[in-house]
Amino acid sequence: MTQLLKLICNNSRRYSNIKRGVILGIETSCDDTGCAVVDTEGNILGEALNSQHLIHLKHGGIIPPIAQDLHRKNIENVVADALKEANLSCNEVDAIATTVKPGLPLSLTIGTKYGKHLCRTYNKPFIPIHHMEAHALTARMHDSTIEFPFLVLLISGGHCLLAIAQDVDKFLLMGQSFDDAPGEVFDKMARRLKLKDILEYSEMSGGQAIERAASKATNPLEFNFTPTLLRYRDCNFSFAGNKNQCVRHILAQERKHGLSPDAIIPGVNNLCAGLLLVMTRHLCHRVQRGMEYAALKHLIPSDRRTLVVSGGVACNNFVAAGLQVLCDGMEYKLARPPHKLCTDNGVMIAWNGIERWRANKGITTDLDSITIEKSSPLGEDVRKDVELANIKPKWIKLTGLVNQNENVKKDVLQNNG
Repeated sequence: MTQLLKLICNNSRRYSNIKRGVILGIETSCDDTGCAVVDTEGNILGEALNSQHLIHLKHGGIIPPIAQDLHRKNIENVVADALKEANLSCNEVDAIATTVKPGLPLSLTIGTKYGKHLCRTYNKPFIPIHHMEAHALTARMHDSTIEFPFLVLLISGGHCLLAIAQDVDKFLLMGQSFDDAPGEVFDKMARRLKLKDILEYSEMSGGQAIERAASKATNPLEFNFTPTLLRYRDCNFSFAGNKNQCVRHILAQERKHGLSPDAIIPGVNNLCAGLLLVMTRHLCHRVQRGMEYAALKHLIPSDRRTLVVSGGVACNNFVAAGLQVLCDGMEYKLARPPHKLCTDNGVMIAWNGIERWRANKGITTDLDSITIEKSSPLGEDVRKDVELANIKPKWIKLTGLVNQNENVKKDVLQNNG
C-alpha cells in the first residue's frame, strides 16, 4: 500500500455522524476503474474514476489483458482519491462494496482482490455486487419516489435486459438480448463507418458518434431497416439483424460511389439516423409488451408505474425520447440517472451497497466465499411465462420519432460536448 493511501486511511478526520451508514464502492467490471463513497442519505461524499476509453478506442475494442493491467496500475490511486475527496479514512466507512459479477474476469479479479484486501486490513464487511443490479437501482439514489416494484430497462455495450425490480435483491427477468447488445452494435457500426476518422467524433464512443451523426440527418428514412422479432410474442431483444442490415447498406453505398477503403459514405448521417430509429422502435415494442405483461399479472400497482432506464445507452437522448413517448402512452413515469451515472462508475456500486446495507442483505465477513463470475442472470427468469401470455399489444405510435432529430439535437450537443 502506498504512503498516500496509508496517510488518507489513518489521518483523515472522524466522520461526524456515526448513525449514518457509509459505503465505499469499487467498480472494475470492464474498462473503467471507479470508486466512490456514498452515505445512506444518498450523498456522494467522494468519487474518482479512471477511464480507459481512449486507450481501447485506438485498438478498436476492449483488450482484456490491457484492461486488467490498467486496473492494477490505477486502482490504488482511484480509491485514495475518492477517500481524499470524502475526507474520510478506510476506518470510517462501514463496509466495502465491490462488483464481483458479471464482467470481464481479468478486470473483476483486480477490484475483488483489492476490495477484500481493504476488508482484511481494516476489518470491514464485504458486500458483493451484481453489476446489473447496481445499474437498476442507481436511479433511486436521485429520486426517492421510485418505490419497489418498478420496471427497469438496462441497455449498454454488454447488456440489454428488461426486468421488474421487486426488491433490493429480487428481480423478475422478462427479456434479454439473444445476440448483440445495443451499445455493441453502435460501437461496431461506428467503426465500420469510420466515424473516428472524422475529427468531431474522434474521441467519442461509438454510441455518442452515432447519435451525433444521426442528429444531422436530413432524411432518416433514406435507408430501409426492418424491425426484428415481430412474430415473437415475448420481451426478448435482437439487434444483430439491424447490424447486418446496416453493413449491407454500407457495402451498397461503397460500391455505388466507388469509394476507397478509408472513405466515408455520403449518406452517413442518414444511415446513422435510420439505424438509431429502428433500434429505438425495437426497444419500445419489447418494453411495451413488458408493461402489458406486468399489468396482466398485477406485478406493478397502477399508481406506481415507473420505467427506470440505465446503462451506457440510456445516455442516448433519441432512445430516451422514444421511451418517453411510450411511457406517456402507457401512463408510466420515465426515470434515468444523470448521464455520468448511467455509464460504469463507483457511485452505483456504493449505492447498491447502501441499498443492501439498509436491508441487511448480502453482507458478509467470509471473504473466502466470494468469487467472481463472468456471466450471471439477474433474478428469476419468467421469459417463458411472458411468451405463454401471448400478449398482442396495440402499439403506441412512434411515428413522431422521425422528426425527433431537431427536438433532441440541442440535448445531444450539450451532453456530448
